[in-house]
Amino acid sequence: MAKVSKRRAAANSKMQADKLYTLEEAAKLIKEVNTAKFDASVDLHVRLGIDPRKADQALRGTVTLPHGTGKTKSVLVFCTPDKEQEALDAGADYAGLDEYIQKVQGGWTDIDVIVAMPNVMAQVGRLGRVLGPRGLMPNPKTGTVTADVASAVKDVKGGKIAYRVDKFGIIHSTCGRVSFESSHLEENIREVMNTIVRIKPSSAKGIYLKSITVASTMSPGIKIDPKDFK
Repeated sequence: MAKVSKRRAAANSKMQADKLYTLEEAAKLIKEVNTAKFDASVDLHVRLGIDPRKADQALRGTVTLPHGTGKTKSVLVFCTPDKEQEALDAGADYAGLDEYIQKVQGGWTDIDVIVAMPNVMAQVGRLGRVLGPRGLMPNPKTGTVTADVASAVKDVKGGKIAYRVDKFGIIHSTCGRVSFESSHLEENIREVMNTIVRIKPSSAKGIYLKSITVASTMSPGIKIDPKDFK
């Protein structure tokens, strides 16, 4: 049996493993049970009663966190020359086309989000093998394929995140940092949950919200009562 560190044992003693906490309780507790010595990410894991193999239940989309993610995301914009300065003025870290297509083809993926104009997607599409596995491929459903590149960049920099259900029917989403005020974590999590509830597929049967867990990078998971969001 693996040895439990003193920090982890102290964290475990502050919570009940099988208890379902309210969102307010969980937002406060996550700060108390964090064992990392850095500003850890706070992530939400929601298991849904859906079948992701069905097209209408393969949920994905975006949500803007009221208090952001606590991380400044680097953004690359694939665009025509006349839009480059507009993208950079909006906060993009990189903007262009041929130069960055060549860089990505060479293995460069040191960015968090890629935005692309519709009229350059034919060229960007060739990067699918590199960008696809890393979740970086621009997609209209997440607002990252658009002619209004300035607005897309501002949304990403302002706390807009993308979510997508995995093959097990679970949505994983970042909701901030341990350093956030508990009220801000609570509001971010509620925004994500309200979105998930709102997009419930009409074809989904039975219990929709099966389990909700919040955890920081190096903390035990805290279970939240799904009734808080019904």
